[in-house]
Amino acid sequence: MPLIVQKYGGTSVADVNCIKNVAQRVKATRDQGNSVIVVVSARSGVTNELINRAKSLNAKPDDREMDMLMSVGEQETIALLSIALHSLGVPAVSRTGAQAGILTDNTHTRARIISISGGDIKEQLKAGNVVIVAGFQGSSGDGHITTFGRGGSDLTAIALAGALNADSCQILTDVDGVYTADPRVVSSARKIPEINYEEMLELASSGFKVMQSRAVEFAQKYSIPFEVRSSFNQQPGTIVKEEVTMLEGLMVTGAALDRNQSRITVSDIPDQPGTAAKVFKALSDKDIIVDMIVQNIGRAGIANISFTVSRDDAERAELAVRQCMTEKGSDDFISITNIAKISVVGVGMRSQPGAAARMFEALAQQSINIIMISTSEIKISVAIEPEKADEALRTVHTAFNLG
Repeated sequence: MPLIVQKYGGTSVADVNCIKNVAQRVKATRDQGNSVIVVVSARSGVTNELINRAKSLNAKPDDREMDMLMSVGEQETIALLSIALHSLGVPAVSRTGAQAGILTDNTHTRARIISISGGDIKEQLKAGNVVIVAGFQGSSGDGHITTFGRGGSDLTAIALAGALNADSCQILTDVDGVYTADPRVVSSARKIPEINYEEMLELASSGFKVMQSRAVEFAQKYSIPFEVRSSFNQQPGTIVKEEVTMLEGLMVTGAALDRNQSRITVSDIPDQPGTAAKVFKALSDKDIIVDMIVQNIGRAGIANISFTVSRDDAERAELAVRQCMTEKGSDDFISITNIAKISVVGVGMRSQPGAAARMFEALAQQSINIIMISTSEIKISVAIEPEKADEALRTVHTAFNLG
């Protein structure tokens, strides 16, 4: 009997009617002769509400207690969906991440998976049950609940599909696939039928909200193909896999916008070997991911370093730098500015010149200033003023004829 893993995001289980809709879809999948594992997120808005409650009590709540709190959202959903399936005559059991045998490290709020045993999932499937697993969470070796960060239910689904050798993995959400840009911002964006892991990973890490980048990274590492599709219709989605048929001459596959970025500038630091290493070692020790980095040419023994991080990590990054630069006497050597990041992604950049020139020229024609630039083999990213974000995305989307 084929095994299908389906993941439903927060908007797909937002309320009772949505949960009933998901239950009907799961029943239909099971009635087609499949074994089904369902991974669910917390209902839309629940996680944010829990975070806001915690921060109303303490501006910087303890990470362990936040994991304990935020895991509640997914546990509510697995129970409600199980109850909905029972009402349709479908046998179903709910399991937390720990009960599903998802073992993680001890890093709270951004844990990494060490192994997956599956718990009793195989036995439950053999008994004819649909197994509903709480996404976004696991358990450390010493038994503490851990979570995977925003979008972590994607990672749960991909990891379970790989560990249990599923025949299919479906990521069901409120959009019906991966588009050339966010269709809510760019009306001419079109759905991409197939995309390879490499491009999907770059898009996900550049601000695409369709998939968590860590989930795509996991799928690529273990060669787990999956489909991104809508939970509100039956239209085919976007297949993400190792190799896809590429059209000759296609330079760029998609454009992404990330509004949740901050630029941190560290001023008047010693222009000598080891200074940059000291700063970025401090950030690494706090598990802070850095994206763009620019260091100016030192003058009179003094230099400046600017780098970008997720806006959610900006305060932690500032504190980490202050703690490592203990010799700085003043408080004003660090500044934080909110920015937006625009990226274009495509494997065609490897064999075709001119992507950067086309992107920069298009932005210049719209008087959009570039603050920072970073590149890889298949991606070009620029930092810009947040107020210009939507216009910039539409501009580069048009410049590369993606509509």
